[in-house]
Amino acid sequence: MEKLEFQFMGFSIEKISIIYGTFLIIFGISISLLSNSDSFTSYIPTIFGIPIFILGYLSRSFPKKKMAFMHIIVLIGVIIFFGGMDFLRSYPNFFENFWADFSKFILLFSGLIFTVVNIKSFIFIRKNR
Repeated sequence: MEKLEFQFMGFSIEKISIIYGTFLIIFGISISLLSNSDSFTSYIPTIFGIPIFILGYLSRSFPKKKMAFMHIIVLIGVIIFFGGMDFLRSYPNFFENFWADFSKFILLFSGLIFTVVNIKSFIFIRKNR
């Protein structure tokens, strides 16, 4: 019997987690460098990207622990989404502090997509048990 696996844009959810974690790490460092920020908070995307990357890698390396790792990953994704909602606090002066608001917007948007994809993965797995 063929084992079904959730795919999004041709990637497994573990691979998506590794890609998203890598994106957040690079994004956080890039924003900090581009904005010449000396604030620790400009590295928040990097701080969240590191555990997503590590847990995504571990979920591929240890399939028996995949469920636990992926649940932690989706929890981090939800935190990223809710943290990105701070962008809405800037209303009506969106992007007055361009780099901070841009970073929050990316966290809001990417955190939402990442969380939805993870939830769809969980639903797929539950339906195919």
